[in-house]
Amino acid sequence: MKTTDCQHYRQGDVLIERIVRIPATAAPQKPSKRIILAHGEATGHHHALETDDRVGWWKAGEIATTNQKPSTLAGELFVSLPARGVVTHQEHSAIQLPAGIYRITRQREYSPKAIRNVAD
Repeated sequence: MKTTDCQHYRQGDVLIERIVRIPATAAPQKPSKRIILAHGEATGHHHALETDDRVGWWKAGEIATTNQKPSTLAGELFVSLPARGVVTHQEHSAIQLPAGIYRITRQREYSPKAIRNVAD
């Protein structure tokens, strides 16, 4: 793959990377027009992917096997966009995503007690 084909987007503590395929180990979720990518711990705000039509999405890692909010756990989300989508947040500029397959991860930080997600 050419490096110009590789696209990365960042909104606050959320990293969105264009990938070739969704891992077979990722757990499918109910298709939706609005997917919460990360909940903010401090403000109650959230990062969301909004689309015109319902899209397929998957969870992998610890968030795939628990009922807790994605913001409190390690893991990744994956989404397949057949058409464009928009990533929104109450305190950040919107990001237009072209059609494609994406991996969404939370930025993490180290502390002597634990590796944890960055609070937004």
